[in-house]
Amino acid sequence: MIGGGLRRVVSLCLPLWPTDRLRRRLGSEAPGRDVALVLAGREGRRRVVLSVDLAARQAGLRAGMPVARARALYPGLIIMDADPAGDRAGLERLALWFRLRIAPVVAPDLPDGLVMETTGADHLHGGEQAMLEAMIRRLEEKGVTAKAAVADTWGAAHGLARYGRARIIVAPPGGTVAAVADLPVEALRLPDGPADDLRTLGISRIGQLAAMPRAPLVLRFGPEVVRRLDQAYGREAEVITPVSVAEPVQVSRNFAEPIGAAETIARYIGRLVPLLCAGLEERGQGARRLELLLHRVDSRVAAIRVATGFPVRDAGRLSRLLCEKIETIDPGFGIERMVLTATHAEPVDRRQTVSCLAEEAEPDISDLIDTLANRIGVRAVYRFVPVESDVPERSFRRVPALAPESAEELADDSLHGWSHEWPRPARLLSRPEPVQAMAELPDQPPVFFIWRGVRHRVRCADGPERVFGEWWRGDSELSAVRDYFRVENTSGERFWLYRSGDGEHGETGSQNWFLHGIFG
Repeated sequence: MIGGGLRRVVSLCLPLWPTDRLRRRLGSEAPGRDVALVLAGREGRRRVVLSVDLAARQAGLRAGMPVARARALYPGLIIMDADPAGDRAGLERLALWFRLRIAPVVAPDLPDGLVMETTGADHLHGGEQAMLEAMIRRLEEKGVTAKAAVADTWGAAHGLARYGRARIIVAPPGGTVAAVADLPVEALRLPDGPADDLRTLGISRIGQLAAMPRAPLVLRFGPEVVRRLDQAYGREAEVITPVSVAEPVQVSRNFAEPIGAAETIARYIGRLVPLLCAGLEERGQGARRLELLLHRVDSRVAAIRVATGFPVRDAGRLSRLLCEKIETIDPGFGIERMVLTATHAEPVDRRQTVSCLAEEAEPDISDLIDTLANRIGVRAVYRFVPVESDVPERSFRRVPALAPESAEELADDSLHGWSHEWPRPARLLSRPEPVQAMAELPDQPPVFFIWRGVRHRVRCADGPERVFGEWWRGDSELSAVRDYFRVENTSGERFWLYRSGDGEHGETGSQNWFLHGIFG
């Protein structure tokens, strides 16, 4: 056994997807969200409502009603043509977007959502709650209404996302039975007929249905009701077929006998990667993201996903990155198929390396950075670049560690792009921390200061260095002033402190002291 843990599945419900997508497409010409909008199409000879927005839903309009009746109920109604094919294509594009950012196994959950397997991926996004909140926030920023749920099975997550009361629901691992017990039977994705028949018998909740004997259920309603119940409870596997990028470079291997040992998986990775690199070389590309899907005999799919800072087709390097992730997968009862895909590839820069005896070759640390990024997360490995600002916390920003240098950086010959007459500390605090200090005003350094409960007596100091606020950012910075001092205590430790204000005029600052950095 390699790794372990329960499967975790996220279901995203987009209840207003057709109308939200239409509004995004129309842009400034779209009707306001306070105006009722419905999308209509034909069912046989009838013209019926296929989708409604929130305003139309609040007015009592529903999908399936004739357009003539909807217009009679709401005279100011805006009616536009539905585009089911476009809605499906839009969901596929959205699935690709999430696949590149959240998890490797993502698929449309027609007609109104997405499903993704996030087993082992949530820690890269701050945990399941934070991951779902980020998904909802990103969709709402694009004008798309969404709900989300995560559970052990597709069926449970699907039902919770659509029939749960909260916008975000995290069912605890192993808690599927309790989580779905109070959901209506429609949450099992049953056809209208069996769901109506169950309600006629007084069975309205999943918990009631699960308590009934199975044989009479199958005899009366057929196998579909029991199958959906078993899928929701995890008794029957349900495969998520991930959406794929159009014609990626892909190689695969089937096994006559299932494999499961880490050494065996590593050996076949070593055979698949050179084949993938050969395909990339034919296109003149290198891989930026790789995805290895391991199809288990129980119809579940384990996945390994790695990324690189720039296009790579070095077989040894890519194999090493993939093999480091083997311990994170669970082979179950065995793996019968391996599929390796370059989910994101870019052209390789074919610059020639010029040998020069007079200059020492610049060391290549990209392999190390890729290794660290795949272990602890891409966002955890970065570098700083300069930003034109006198305010210390605004004078830099984070960029990916292997991001190309900007034109401003290349044009600046000073150390790291920063040029200051006054030295800066090796460590800058994320935000200045208040300290208690005693100093002679207006321009003398502190005699002592107390930081985090420790008293530091100042032996020597240098300053002040005056930093003014950036008036164009707001009225509060029109007269703002900071006076910075480099101070050394009696133990030889050096700190970077500032007084908020000029020591004389109250409008320039609070006159309180703050510690902003520590010198190495």
